[in-house]
Amino acid sequence: MFSGIVENALEVVNLREEGSNLHITMKCPFCDELKIDQSISHNGVCLTVVSLPGNGTYTVTAIKETLERSNLGNLKIGDLVNVERSMKMDGRLDGHIVQGHVDTTAVCEEVETLDGSWRYRFKYSISAELARKGYMTVEKGSITVNGVSLTVCDSEKDSFSVAIIPYTHDNTNFRRIIKGSIVNLEFDIIGKYLARLNEFNQK
Repeated sequence: MFSGIVENALEVVNLREEGSNLHITMKCPFCDELKIDQSISHNGVCLTVVSLPGNGTYTVTAIKETLERSNLGNLKIGDLVNVERSMKMDGRLDGHIVQGHVDTTAVCEEVETLDGSWRYRFKYSISAELARKGYMTVEKGSITVNGVSLTVCDSEKDSFSVAIIPYTHDNTNFRRIIKGSIVNLEFDIIGKYLARLNEFNQK
C-alpha cells in the first residue's frame, strides 16, 4: 500500500530482458535501507526488490502483464522513475490510498507553463465496460499519475488535467513529461468499489 507521495526520481542504470520479463536496475541513495522482497512503487507500479547488486543500486523485475499495462516497457537507460516505499501504518496519509496496481496508460496532450506552476492534460482510452468498473475521473477527485497522488481538474469523459507545484515538478519525473509522453494511471480505489456496488445493486 502506498500514498502517492514520491520519495525520489531514480535513474535507470541497466535493463536486462529475460524471456518476457524485464529486469530493471536503479541507482538509489537509500539502497542501504532496502532488503530483498521489499515492495517499492515504480511510476505507480508495485514491484519487488529481487537483488542488491551493490554500488548503490537495486533490481526489480517486471513481468509481461505489467509491461503491457504500464509504461515500464518503454524505459530506457537514463530515464527517471518515480519511486515510493510502502506506507508505514503509523504515519500520516499525506496523499490518498494507492495500491500500486496500474489500471491503464494515458498520453500527455498538453503541458502549459503558468506563473509558478504547470498544468498537464492527459487522455486515455475508455469504454462503457471500463467506466462501469470505475476507470474514470471526477472533478476534484484523486488520481495517481506515474505514482504521484494528484487532484483532478477539468475532468472529461476520456481526459483530465492536473496542476503541478514547483516542488513536485522538480522532484519527480514530471519535469521530463512532454506532449506525447506516456504515463501510468491508477484510478481511485474508492471509486472502483462504489462502481462495483452500483453494478450489483442494478442486478
